[in-house]
Amino acid sequence: TKVISQQPELYHGWPTLARCRNGQLLLVCSGGREAHVCPFGRVELMRSHDQGQTWTWPEIVMDGPIDDRDAGVLETAKGSILITTFTSLAYEPILTKAEKDGKWPADRLARWQAAHSRVNAAQRKAALSVWMIRSTDGGVTFSGRYDTVVNSPHGPIQLADGRLLYAGKDLWRGEHGVGVCQSTDDGQTWEWLAAVPDRDGDDSRNYHELHAVETADGRILVQIRNHNQAHAGETLQCESADGGKTWTVPQSIGVWGLPSQLLRLQDDRLLMTYGHRRPPFGNQARLSTDHGRTWSEPLIVSGDGAGGDLGYPSTVQLDDGTLVSVWYELMPGSSKAVLRQAKWVV
Repeated sequence: TKVISQQPELYHGWPTLARCRNGQLLLVCSGGREAHVCPFGRVELMRSHDQGQTWTWPEIVMDGPIDDRDAGVLETAKGSILITTFTSLAYEPILTKAEKDGKWPADRLARWQAAHSRVNAAQRKAALSVWMIRSTDGGVTFSGRYDTVVNSPHGPIQLADGRLLYAGKDLWRGEHGVGVCQSTDDGQTWEWLAAVPDRDGDDSRNYHELHAVETADGRILVQIRNHNQAHAGETLQCESADGGKTWTVPQSIGVWGLPSQLLRLQDDRLLMTYGHRRPPFGNQARLSTDHGRTWSEPLIVSGDGAGGDLGYPSTVQLDDGTLVSVWYELMPGSSKAVLRQAKWVV
C-alpha cells in the first residue's frame, strides 16, 4: 500500500477509480477540503499512465459554490468520461455554532464565512443537487454540470445492451427515493427507471450509497448501505432479471461493512470491496463464484487503520489480472485524510 495524494495540507475524501480502454487509470475524489465536513469540497481528477505507479497532479474539474462531495467516474463504451458528485450544506450548522460560540481561530472562521458567502441563501439552495459532467475529448474539457436524478458514491455503470444504469438515491428532492435511473444517449440525459422496494420493517430513507454490477448470467445486482435497525451497518443486496425494470426485495448477505463497490472480474467472478469501520479498521473484499448468489469469507485489503474515518474503496483490474484499489483514510497522528492505494491479486 502507499499514499498517492499529493497535498498533505488538505483533506481528501471518497474516491473512485476507472480504467480506460487505452489502459490509463482515472481517479476522482473530493479534494481541496479542510475536514470531513466543510464548505471547500471540490471534484479533482488525477491520471495514471503507468498502472498506478505514479499519478498526475490533481486537476480541479468541478468546484461549485457549496460543498462538492463523493466523486464517481466512468469511461463509457463510446469513450466519453462521466464524472458524478453531489452537493451538500451539512457544514452550515457547524458554521452557525462556530459563529455563536466564538471559539474558532479568527482566520478559520473567516475562511468558512468567505466560502459560505460566495452565493446567497437562495443560490445555495439551488446548488443543492446531484450532478454530472461529461467529456468527449478524453477529459481535456468537460461540459457544465447537469442533473442525474440520483446519486451514489461511485457513479453509474455500462450495461451490455449499451445503456448506462445509475443505482442511487434522489438525495434532496425525495421525488423518486431509492432506485435506478438510466441513460440511452451516452450519459447526456437521465430518466428514472424503477424503485428498489423496501424490506419488511425497513424505511428506504435509511438505504444509502448504492452500487450496481451486471453479472455474466445477465442479471443486475445492486448493493446498498443499510442504516435500518435490522442489519444496521451491513450491506444489503437486491437484483433485477429484466434489465433494471423490477427489483427483488433487499436482503442481508451477512457482510458487516459499507459502502461497497462491485466489479466483474475478467474470469466473471464478482468482487465487492468495502470499508470496515471497526477493528480491524480498514478495507475488505469478498468474492463470488456464482454471480453474486453467495459471497466468500472476507479478504483483508488493509487492516491497519487508526479509526473509522476511512473507506469507500474503489477497485479496477489490470490486463494482467492485478487489482488496484484506492480509498480515503485518516492516518494516525493526522487531521487530513489521504488517498491510499493497494495493488493485490485474488
